[in-house]
Amino acid sequence: MTGLLEIREKIKLIYGRYEVFILPVVKFLLAFVVLNTVNGKMGYMTQLDNVTIVLIVALLCSFLPTSFIVLFAAGFSLAHMYAFSLEVAVVGLCMYLIMFLLFFRFSPKDSLVVALTPLLCSMNIPYVVPLAVGLLCGPSSIVSLGCGVAVYYLLQTVIASVPGINTMADSEAVEKIRLIIDGLLGNKAMLVTIAAFVVTALVVYLIRRLSIDHSWTIAMAAGAMTDIVILLVGDLLYETNISVAGALLGSILALAVAKVIEFFRFCVDYSRTEKVQFEDDEYYYYVKAIPKMTVAVSSKTVKKINTQRSKGTAPAHGTALERPVRQGAKNGKGGRNAAVEKSAGSRGGAKGRNQSRNGGRKGSGRSVTIGNIPGEAGNQDGTMDFEELF
Repeated sequence: MTGLLEIREKIKLIYGRYEVFILPVVKFLLAFVVLNTVNGKMGYMTQLDNVTIVLIVALLCSFLPTSFIVLFAAGFSLAHMYAFSLEVAVVGLCMYLIMFLLFFRFSPKDSLVVALTPLLCSMNIPYVVPLAVGLLCGPSSIVSLGCGVAVYYLLQTVIASVPGINTMADSEAVEKIRLIIDGLLGNKAMLVTIAAFVVTALVVYLIRRLSIDHSWTIAMAAGAMTDIVILLVGDLLYETNISVAGALLGSILALAVAKVIEFFRFCVDYSRTEKVQFEDDEYYYYVKAIPKMTVAVSSKTVKKINTQRSKGTAPAHGTALERPVRQGAKNGKGGRNAAVEKSAGSRGGAKGRNQSRNGGRKGSGRSVTIGNIPGEAGNQDGTMDFEELF
């Protein structure tokens, strides 16, 4: 577990350091995949079904807010609808206006949910979205979740209506509009999916907010079971043709992704839970504190030590006098020895605390004169600080 925590801290450190570069790259990749998916599903306007145009728009989205990915994706889909049929484009525009009004009114910051929901639905792994929304977002995000599901089924309805619309004449505009609206409102699979995702997100949000141990894990399991049950019941009642095996495998994958989200967002140590109770003049407080699981990232530092002593630097210890004296005695040279004596009394007034045999100077100065001492030299003027000696 310690190794995983170190990896998490390193990832957070790298993201915090290179966030300016990572976010544009992620938005570029997301925009590129979303726009390519729209072109692959529809592709009625050949001018937009071009990799160069997709790359240019994705590059533009990388420097703009995330909501522009949704706007460009909606613009691409409307352009394809217009190339297919004007009446279909009108219906699609009205649907987008209603969804955008709801989106900007309740959850304007959840544009990533609107972009990812149809994308994951087209990849047959939509069950990750309600669990992630319940863990990371608030109750108002269910509006964005429902809008994303509606966008996916709108595109599916348009694609499914192509053979019927192609058989109609240009003068049958009302019949074309009615065909799209009836196909959208009569789509029981869309209604069941929206209900299942909304209820799942609310269940996950409410449980993970409870003050119980392992609330996030319990919320994931409860949300996955709720999602499967609603989808299966809807399949029995309305014959939505939902794959049971796909729902089970998708829920297992959603649980794995949710555990990764929990590891990075809510990794706590329940074994060290503390409960605190205190009061003030107006309230009693009951606080449950759960420490986060953190670990210090090990860092290696190299310290360079320079062993060469600069010229004229005095030693820092009190053996500055002893080594020259021993060296002079060992060499047999008649070098002058220096001694420092402490005065034991105060007779005759204030006498100097240090005395040098070299100059015979007496006084209470802060330095002692040392002359012609063999060995290591002191300062350039032949003096050493008193504090360096003792």
